[in-house]
Amino acid sequence: QVQLVESGGGLVQAGGSLRLSCAASGRTFSNNAMGWFRQAPGEERVLVSVISWNGDSIYYAESVKGRFTISRDNAKNTVYLQMNSLKPEDTAVYYCAATKYSYIQILRSLYDYWGQGTQVTVSS
Repeated sequence: QVQLVESGGGLVQAGGSLRLSCAASGRTFSNNAMGWFRQAPGEERVLVSVISWNGDSIYYAESVKGRFTISRDNAKNTVYLQMNSLKPEDTAVYYCAATKYSYIQILRSLYDYWGQGTQVTVSS
């Protein structure tokens, strides 16, 4: 059974930092691009960042550029999202996802595996 399990969410003040982790089990994703999405209440789930299978290609949404950093450790089958300078508008449930493709994919529909999500709340 394939599982993606996110951790590291929580409550933080504006300007603070959090590091999200996504651990995969049931199969290896070392050949797959991995992404982080987020969904705020009443809004659609949107792409935050995605990293290619080898880490050579990375995409960030404009809203998080310069503040968030995605990385991966294929030996641990884990992807990370370091979030700095957090803002109240970053408040959302954050989801880890894997696509069957090796290189970065922007469309949500191209992601086949999803985690259950982890809540990030940034207070002002």
